[in-house]
Amino acid sequence: MRLPAHRLLPATALTAASALLTGCFAGAESATGDAAGGKRIRVAMMQPPRSGLSPLSDDAFKLSRWSTAETLVKLDEEGDAEPALATKWTQSGRSWTFTVRDGVTFHDGTELTAEDVVRSLTEAAGASPKPRILDGVELTAKAGGKDTVVVTTGDEDPLVPQRLSSPQLSILAAKAYEGKTVSPVGAGTGPFELTKVNGTSSATLDRYDAYWGGKAKSPGIDVRFVPDGTARAAALRSGEADIVEAVPVSQAALLDEDLITEVPMPRTNTLYLNTEKGVFKDASLRAAARAAIDAESIVKGVYEGRADVAEGLLGPALPWAADLRTPVSHAKAGNPSGKSLTIGTFTDRAELPEVAAILQQQLQKAGFKVKLDVREYANIESDALAGEFDAFILSRATVLDSGDPAAYLYSDFASDGSFNLSQLADPTVDKALTKAGGTQAGEARRKAVIEAEAAVLATDAAVPMLHERVIQGDAAGVTGAAHDPRERELITADTYVK
Repeated sequence: MRLPAHRLLPATALTAASALLTGCFAGAESATGDAAGGKRIRVAMMQPPRSGLSPLSDDAFKLSRWSTAETLVKLDEEGDAEPALATKWTQSGRSWTFTVRDGVTFHDGTELTAEDVVRSLTEAAGASPKPRILDGVELTAKAGGKDTVVVTTGDEDPLVPQRLSSPQLSILAAKAYEGKTVSPVGAGTGPFELTKVNGTSSATLDRYDAYWGGKAKSPGIDVRFVPDGTARAAALRSGEADIVEAVPVSQAALLDEDLITEVPMPRTNTLYLNTEKGVFKDASLRAAARAAIDAESIVKGVYEGRADVAEGLLGPALPWAADLRTPVSHAKAGNPSGKSLTIGTFTDRAELPEVAAILQQQLQKAGFKVKLDVREYANIESDALAGEFDAFILSRATVLDSGDPAAYLYSDFASDGSFNLSQLADPTVDKALTKAGGTQAGEARRKAVIEAEAAVLATDAAVPMLHERVIQGDAAGVTGAAHDPRERELITADTYVK
């Protein structure tokens, strides 16, 4: 049952939150503002840095969300490439030539040149491990002059501009690479300069007045890493933070609805069915399982209505998908008649064991006999990939760092896909996936992707149940905070606190 939006946080939660947040933003100028009257933005983020904020790790997304490090290219809402530190680009076979934006300086005052771009891309391509956007990609970069960079891949790749939009391929000043690790402190090009990092507890950013895109509206950002979800929610409620990342579903109902925004994520909760062996080798029984699932009751019961019932593998975070999708023909449902099956899932995402319990009830009602196997992800992944389960529940990101879903579809459903939990080997699916992967970016590629999705859905190898949302908290005085499904943007040059 959903709690009223005006209900106060329990006193115990507030006490715990206060203990965790005491001194979080001490010394910040948020309360009184800077000399020009602007207020600093206080941010409570969920995950602390894992790799010292190295852009070659997942920490790169923090640098992007704080608008301190930038890439050659950025993505629009459709996932198409737009200029950023590069103003234009052209393709010639395996090579792409990018024109570097003039008049850009790094936070240390040095000028952005083609050599800086080459250095950053070369460091990323040679990193171990590589940024995941470069998995399986042979990429080299060389200067074609002061303001042009030629990027070449081992195979012709229509997605090179989208790949270069990944925060893990941010362009940093030479000083970032002088030590044993890559340090973004004072080395970015964005509207905010990262000036201080306190381990895994906090970070400080100040406005960079020489930003090529125009002066930011806020004088700076004070970040605190608060892994405890209750504490983050309490920080918003008490006024300790201006922007709060990832408010838990359980806490959202306790906050003023005007302070929270639900953002569709490119993440789908899917039931993968083993097509190679066991009960679901029979297409009619896969169809029976699909017909038995009531996703709406899962959304209401587990996610308290804060998720979207799936119409396909790709959800509302990719707004073009619904417009291109057409009805899919499925096999006729067979009779389960007491067939036994085992569903696997993991505890790392708190909702999944609950989802599994509801699915067990729904499938048993349809006539299946269902056992559950629930473990930590690290202890169950190898069995899932080996096809040891009849079905597996997974919360899966449907776009990788390129903003394109073709790689996810290939990984999960191609005969040689590296994450083929369904053990699917279907020539029609393989053909559609290969076509999607080789189509030029834009409308034609989006249509090919939806055709591939339809081919997968027709097999009933995967039953998409729901699309998750992330809940962001913005205090009443916050203006211009980004609500980004890809979680690349949070604070921009236009974000400020009244």
